[in-house]
Amino acid sequence: MVLADTEVERALVVVAHPDDVDFWAGGTVAGWTGTGIAVTYCVLSDGDSGGFDPEVPRSAIPGIRRAEQEAAAAVLDVADVRFLDYPDGCIEPGYPLRCDLTRLIRQIRPTRMLTWSPEWSWRPFHRNHPDHRAAGEATMSAIFPDARNPFAHPELLDQEGLKPWEVGEVWLIGGPNPNHYVDITDVFERSWLPFVLTRVRRCTGTGSRRSCGSASRPTASQPACRQTAWRRPSRW
Repeated sequence: MVLADTEVERALVVVAHPDDVDFWAGGTVAGWTGTGIAVTYCVLSDGDSGGFDPEVPRSAIPGIRRAEQEAAAAVLDVADVRFLDYPDGCIEPGYPLRCDLTRLIRQIRPTRMLTWSPEWSWRPFHRNHPDHRAAGEATMSAIFPDARNPFAHPELLDQEGLKPWEVGEVWLIGGPNPNHYVDITDVFERSWLPFVLTRVRRCTGTGSRRSCGSASRPTASQPACRQTAWRRPSRW
């Protein structure tokens, strides 16, 4: 059974790039914060491979994308956004990243987490970016066994005083077999705004709408909007 939102005090979202959460789970996050859940974003990469405008210096892209992500998060009432600044396209699910994520889990102490699925999916669109799958694998390894094991990354406990923490449940983005659906109809208007804040400026670097696809708003004739996730049971 999925925990009711009223049973969740804190949630941690771990994604690979700025704007991942806005594209894939903005409506879900809007619903969570609307019920009082304190949501933290952790963005693993600096996004320096993003953008479409060759006139924008590569060195400026991380700062632009960070500012966009912070603005987009604020729209959904997410006040805590952490950036780990790994190079875009170079995320690996190794020990250093697992330690960074274990530290964050023990700091935030979330009941619920949302991250990328580590599994390859043949369903369409950009689920299979190597950074996405690496982010999912590293996060799942940090959740189990690392975060709840006092002997994993012992410096976190011995030097930083971060006690073990067991996450209650995990939701996965972009998995091959989603088994949980969230109706976001009531929050769609709010969840649509972060998409604009990130996508429009990232396409052009100028705030213009040129070369950007437009997001459609719901109408009375459209079905309810839904976002999907694969949820791993709280015990495994």
